[in-house]
Amino acid sequence: MKLRQRHFVALLVLLAGSIASGSALAADTIKVGVLHSLSGTMAISETTLKDTMLMLVEEQNKKGGLLGKKLEAVVVDPASNWPLFAEKARELIEKQKVTAVFGCWTSVSRKSVLPVFEELNSLLFYPVQYEGEESSKNVFYTGAAPNQQAIPAVDYLMGLGVKRWVLAGTDYVYPRTTNKILEAYLKSKGVAAGDIMINYTPFGHSDWQSIVSEIKKFGAAGKKTAVVSTINGDANVPFYKELGNQGVTADVIPVVAFSVGEEELSGIDTKPLVGHLAAWNYFMSVDNETNETFIETWHKFIKNEKRVTNDPMEAHYIGFNMWVKAVEKAGTTDATAVQEAIIGIAVPNLSGGYSAMMPNHHITKPVLIGEIQADGQFQTVWQTKGLVVGDEWSDYLDGSKDLISDWRAPLACGNFNVKTGKCSAKK
Repeated sequence: MKLRQRHFVALLVLLAGSIASGSALAADTIKVGVLHSLSGTMAISETTLKDTMLMLVEEQNKKGGLLGKKLEAVVVDPASNWPLFAEKARELIEKQKVTAVFGCWTSVSRKSVLPVFEELNSLLFYPVQYEGEESSKNVFYTGAAPNQQAIPAVDYLMGLGVKRWVLAGTDYVYPRTTNKILEAYLKSKGVAAGDIMINYTPFGHSDWQSIVSEIKKFGAAGKKTAVVSTINGDANVPFYKELGNQGVTADVIPVVAFSVGEEELSGIDTKPLVGHLAAWNYFMSVDNETNETFIETWHKFIKNEKRVTNDPMEAHYIGFNMWVKAVEKAGTTDATAVQEAIIGIAVPNLSGGYSAMMPNHHITKPVLIGEIQADGQFQTVWQTKGLVVGDEWSDYLDGSKDLISDWRAPLACGNFNVKTGKCSAKK
């Protein structure tokens, strides 16, 4: 063999070895997808969740990884563009070969990616409160369902004597469906239609002067009035600023929000908002050892002790730890095996106690109502005595009240009709 030929063969052998080594290296990692907007109107809320996932992956790797392999976070930016969420989800699953995805904030982004996860049989852990009316075998809903946030918030305000209701939301599926449920619930409690005002604004809405004026006028009818806010994203900043400008204080017209947490409040002057409310399942101010450790770990990871924590971060904490335990239980990252293994798994939450994954792919949670403080934190003023099971189908909507979800065999159905005894057409 000529010298040149021998060199060529040797080079091929080296390249083959390099490729094999690279494949082995790739096989030694487990990829986890992170699907959160890092730009656009939702970046104010979602960027922190990306950082949370990076922290959780780093902490798990410090414990030795998973199944003897290191975890690798694969981050993409769907840029608050709802169709782009589906494209990025497909990229994570098909090209990046991630084993599970943690992501989405808005329901419209979740609806966008849902067909992709079902087609490719991959797993999505969704960490934000949502409107219910859905249960997929490929989605684990670690945020609150309406009965774990919206309805308890209304019950709390009713206990304070509220008689008139402003349902103010961003114009997309979560606020519209949640408000449809709340309107039906309020009417079931004897609230007249004329005592319910519903208003929707687009994402990123900034001119709130006339709307806040209408809210003040609606609240001047001699009945105690409250605003139930499903306003999402950076529109909250000018909304709360205008409330302060027009003197809409909590003692006049209290606002209870479902999408405003510590992260959103960190960008505004909260002094005029003291006393307004939020309903979540976790607040940074919760006083227990598990939460203290989480906050300390977060500050160390993010290298900024002023950074806050919030409810969707806790949902990722719960969902990620459930996924880890399910993979360990199944002995594999295979989606079908993890789907079966995760039901019944319980892990510590940050509010105190344990949260469990139920057969409907929703988790158990405590419900907390908090008042905004001058420092941008929340003081808990009410909470449930125990954990509440997430209800995927509303008891107050005609098309849903007869449906249940149970993803265990033999039922394995997300919308089983208890009256007909059949798994309904896909919703």
